[in-house]
Amino acid sequence: MAVFQKLILIALFALPLLSKAQDDEFVEWSPAKRLTWDDYLAKPSSSSDAAAITSTALGLEYHVRNNALTYKITCKFSKTRSWGKYKTDYILEHEQGHFDITEIFARKLENALREYDFNPKKFKSDLDQIYREIMGKKEELQNQYDVETDYSRNKEKQAEWLKKIQRELLRYTPA
Repeated sequence: MAVFQKLILIALFALPLLSKAQDDEFVEWSPAKRLTWDDYLAKPSSSSDAAAITSTALGLEYHVRNNALTYKITCKFSKTRSWGKYKTDYILEHEQGHFDITEIFARKLENALREYDFNPKKFKSDLDQIYREIMGKKEELQNQYDVETDYSRNKEKQAEWLKKIQRELLRYTPA
């Protein structure tokens, strides 16, 4: 019994540490939290011409119990995989656009899963296909954003894209 109690105590002390470690590595997307250069912890690549790199993740966790699907979708920014070489407000705004695009696709994934007709025989392959399609479209839009804005250097296109991103965030407001 004493060993079990010690394990519980260790778990109780470790949970806040694990949570803190996640806070140190990731920023979860929030309309109230904009990225700052302090969030960019990785060392800039000397071999890259990029002004900055923003690494985002679109996560999907799901569980099935009693033939009912539950899921959690996350949109996160990785502090330890993101870096800035030229840390200006203008470049940070472009990088925030990448994070916001990932959030748009988190919301699209939410919509797709809400509309999904659960099939207990093939839900894993169905969810995998839905996720891959959403991720493919996300990557296409991320690339289109960089190409059309010339990686933020085209100020007119950059301004247009930021407006477009905000419209899409409003269009796919979570339910």
